[in-house]
Amino acid sequence: MSSPTRSGGAGAGGPGTRPAGLQRQIGPLQATAINMTQMCGIGPFITMPGMVAAMGGPQAMFGWIVGAIVVIADGLIWAELGAAMPGAGGTYIYLREAFQYRTGRLMPFLFVWSAVLFIPLIMSSGIIGLVQYLGYLVPGVVGADGATTVLGKVIGIGIVAVIMLLLLRKIGQITKFTMVLFGVMLFAMLATIVAAFSHFDAAQAFAFTPGAFSLSGGAFWMGLGAGLVIAVYDYLGYNTIAYLGAEVRDPGRTLPRAIIFSIVGIMSLYFLFQVGVLGALPLDQVQSASSLGSMVLEQAWGTGVSKVITVFIVIAAIGSVFAGLLGGSRVPFEAARDKVFLPVFGKLHPKLNLPTAGVLTMGVLTMAGSLFSLTDVISAAVSTLVLIQSLAQVAAIVVLRRRQPHLKRPYRQWLYPLPTVIALVGFVYLYYSSTELSLWLSIGWVVFGIAAFLVWAKAERTWPFGPKEIREAYSEDKTEETTA
Repeated sequence: MSSPTRSGGAGAGGPGTRPAGLQRQIGPLQATAINMTQMCGIGPFITMPGMVAAMGGPQAMFGWIVGAIVVIADGLIWAELGAAMPGAGGTYIYLREAFQYRTGRLMPFLFVWSAVLFIPLIMSSGIIGLVQYLGYLVPGVVGADGATTVLGKVIGIGIVAVIMLLLLRKIGQITKFTMVLFGVMLFAMLATIVAAFSHFDAAQAFAFTPGAFSLSGGAFWMGLGAGLVIAVYDYLGYNTIAYLGAEVRDPGRTLPRAIIFSIVGIMSLYFLFQVGVLGALPLDQVQSASSLGSMVLEQAWGTGVSKVITVFIVIAAIGSVFAGLLGGSRVPFEAARDKVFLPVFGKLHPKLNLPTAGVLTMGVLTMAGSLFSLTDVISAAVSTLVLIQSLAQVAAIVVLRRRQPHLKRPYRQWLYPLPTVIALVGFVYLYYSSTELSLWLSIGWVVFGIAAFLVWAKAERTWPFGPKEIREAYSEDKTEETTA
């Protein structure tokens, strides 16, 4: 096998150059709005009962804080990597740059392979939850047992189709539409919070279960682990703008700010929402509610107002799926341009300048995922994401600090490596807390992906069946063509 070659610099048409056709039209406000719209869809409205049940009482409010600590630590990883390497697909580029030295293109291939699964799964969970809330408005959408009916599933598929059509337009038009959806989301969440605090009972909200914070035994840790899975799921989306890195103006400043501002903003909304609901409704009602937000609104302002604001909640959920598919559709693009994924994903629409295949594929897979149960979808999506994205990026930031010291870093992680260590511990604990079925599914998907990579690598005659081509595409070290 021949030795790998190394080339540096992003200015000579290597993979670090911005793909032709993608336009940098997303500013700081739009970037933050895209993240927050994706983060706060239907998630907190449908998962809070599970959070309260998992942690055994009002102490569930601290699940949001623990989850926020983990995602802020991870967000600082995204901020450094995204600011240094702002391209379409986000993680694909980070893993390509970090892992090329030892395993060639295996890790970036596995990420794209897995992202095509876990991104639609996350989006489909939003559709499932959205349909549950439609059950409050439309008879026959949800059955007496709380399960989605055939009518509900058909409506869910139809909503995804509408979202796909809305995404087939230029990025400038998309950002304007996203700002509208962002406004709807803020209104829906703030209205529900105000409704909750209008009937707030502090003694009820803070009636913690005796022994709730005892560290002895396994009950606390099991409850915290299950609650952390839900919390991290509800925070997902703080990285959406990194997938759109090739379409962001001044990414070195915009990406870190959008990531941090969106996490802090959503954490504040979630915590207020949790505390308010716990003080407005008895614990048993919170644990069994299928339309928690609607219940709070109805108690405060009556059925008519509740139904009107529930419509806004549903629209906010549509906005979350819209923003998620917007970012997800860009993930396979750079990989296809590098000949690491199917070439059809690397083609742009001649007029709209968007990766049409990514939009259509992610949309169709979201439709398929919406046919399964919410719990299975959330657990499978989170465990797969943690295994092949979150933990891999923890390694990537460490490797790139050592391997590419000349990489231009407009933002450097605060207090490095402390946030990286916190993210590592948090994600390992989260992965360990996933269901056994989800663990085996995520491992099986990765093993299947490795087999697919070997088939592809043999056809392309690349590592391990050929030389590793090392391209430090974003490094400022201009040394060219040295043998590793």
